[in-house]
Amino acid sequence: MTGSRDFSRVSVRQLGLALTAFFVATYILCIALGVIVPDWEMHKPWLQFFPGFEWLTLQGFLVGLVESVIYAWYIAVLFGWLFNNLGSQARA
Repeated sequence: MTGSRDFSRVSVRQLGLALTAFFVATYILCIALGVIVPDWEMHKPWLQFFPGFEWLTLQGFLVGLVESVIYAWYIAVLFGWLFNNLGSQARA
């Protein structure tokens, strides 16, 4: 078949970029929602999941942004490796 592709492996780079975009967009939306509706106290989970995060400071925002990217790539590398190495054994 012309143009067929082998989908038996996942690209860790593409997975990492997709997860980075998703995590960063979600982080920014949650921060924006926390600013719009401060009574919901949206910042409390960020204090738990992002060490060094401070609410409504530039440094805190950047720390959360960098840690979002780190989490995205950690997941991409871990699940990409697991899928590519363990998943191929199950399909063999």
